[in-house]
Amino acid sequence: MAKQTGRHEVPKRLRGWNRGDIAILACGVLGFLSFTFGGPLLDQHGPATPGTTTAAYSSGTSSIQLPLPLAVSGLPAAPSAPSASVPAAAAPVATGPVLPEASAPKRIVYPKAAMDTAVHPLTPDSTAVENQTIVPPTTMDGYWLTPFGTPGNGSGNTTYIIGHSWEGRDAPFNHLSSAAVVGDTFEVVTATGTIAYRVDSVTTYLKDSLKDSPIWDIVPSRVVLISCYTEDPWGKNVVVSASPAAG
Repeated sequence: MAKQTGRHEVPKRLRGWNRGDIAILACGVLGFLSFTFGGPLLDQHGPATPGTTTAAYSSGTSSIQLPLPLAVSGLPAAPSAPSASVPAAAAPVATGPVLPEASAPKRIVYPKAAMDTAVHPLTPDSTAVENQTIVPPTTMDGYWLTPFGTPGNGSGNTTYIIGHSWEGRDAPFNHLSSAAVVGDTFEVVTATGTIAYRVDSVTTYLKDSLKDSPIWDIVPSRVVLISCYTEDPWGKNVVVSASPAAG
């Protein structure tokens, strides 16, 4: 009659393994997964709770606060039309560098921040509009928030480009936290040409105050880059604001 293995007896194939061996094996597996997939493994935020407006935007798979109010379409609320009984003042003639016609941004090239990355359009869906948050895809690329401004001549609002900072990987948006400086210049490549921008400010915001910050003010031709602040990725955002550079 075959001898039965006791309830707590270790099978023969594992008898040569001790806890240290198992720990080393586990660390190796986790290290391989972290190297392969990077930040998403380290993200500690779950999906945003419906109805909240304070979801954090941090490394991996999290979100960024959107301003209030948003229209049902996902577009920012339009400014009020001037009263019919009061003539509208003539708009001032804008002066500045000659820009290509406003069109979709395709790439950011920011040498001093070691950034050369593709940019893709991203439109808030109905869930993002309802919750006033948006989650960019989990890649190292940049994402242009289409309901706001478009870079170039004829821009009617700020252009917002967001991207993830990653833990454990040298991602392009990581360097906004450590290398971006007022006075830097970078280029945004668009469908109609390339536009040079000069950095006006580099600011960190608490995540729960971002949606109420002045970065959402309507400022035509401005570009704003947003990512996590790498020294506190779960608590802060870094925001780089720039204007078209003089030729």
